[in-house]
Amino acid sequence: MATVAVSTLIEKMELTNLTPEIDVTKIKIAQPDINRPALQLAGYTEHFEKSRVEIIGFVEYSYMESLSEEVRKERYDEVICEEAPCFVFCRELNPDPLFLEMARKKNVPVLSTKKSTSAFMAEIIRWLNVKLAPCVSVHGVLVDVYGEGVLITGESGIGKSEAALELVKRGHRLVTDDVVEIGKVSDDTLIGSAPDITKHLIELRGIGIVDVKMLFGVSSVRDTQSIDLVIRLEEWDKDKNYDRIGLEEEYIEYLGNKVVCHNIPIRPGRNLAIICESAAVNYRQKKMGYNAAKELYARVQNSLKQREDEE
Repeated sequence: MATVAVSTLIEKMELTNLTPEIDVTKIKIAQPDINRPALQLAGYTEHFEKSRVEIIGFVEYSYMESLSEEVRKERYDEVICEEAPCFVFCRELNPDPLFLEMARKKNVPVLSTKKSTSAFMAEIIRWLNVKLAPCVSVHGVLVDVYGEGVLITGESGIGKSEAALELVKRGHRLVTDDVVEIGKVSDDTLIGSAPDITKHLIELRGIGIVDVKMLFGVSSVRDTQSIDLVIRLEEWDKDKNYDRIGLEEEYIEYLGNKVVCHNIPIRPGRNLAIICESAAVNYRQKKMGYNAAKELYARVQNSLKQREDEE
């Protein structure tokens, strides 16, 4: 299960650590969701998700200030628990000494940010969803082609890396070669990235390892990309019927999300790069409402209808 250290959260979100004596490198965040403990501070602790990052905004802070010392101590004891990875006070609000004292006793970091509560919540939810997304690794190449993430798959040695290198030379951007780490950040979005060890590198049989970033510049690579289209390369089989019109879409599933998939037969002399470019542009056209296959089908139907009317 993926986790994120609180120290990484502090660095990424530029937070101030109000409890520096607590070792934040050993405390992990495992839940991408956050919680604003307003009801819990009011005394209702049923269904309290204790393992989430706790966000204190101006409303919660004002309510805490209105409580008496005795009630405050009771409520803090219920809300501040060892399972909580951290508390974050927004708008640079300063927690009272009692809150900090109880947090230190239970080894719960207390952090602060300048951002407004809504802006910070939106940012941390987006970031945690990416960092803690369910992940799977697949064998393939991921390239950004005209803004569309094209995942090229197929057996080893079929030409995936060569196609990616040609696409980079044509001005597109490499995300990863050989191993693609796919994370599910939402029910509609899959994000692909490279393992740190192979980032920006391509393996070409007979040549070896090529550093795309050094050869073609920083504009030729990117770290992450949504996976919009899958192109599966396979050896040409003369006995197999291949789709020549494209009226019906084929899909492949990763982590429960369906992605449009094209099976491309490979023969000597076929330009894989321009096929990938055409597939990406065609997919982009379909998203914008134009489908060439349906247009052809409509033309054929109109032609048949005209012939029937003439007869």
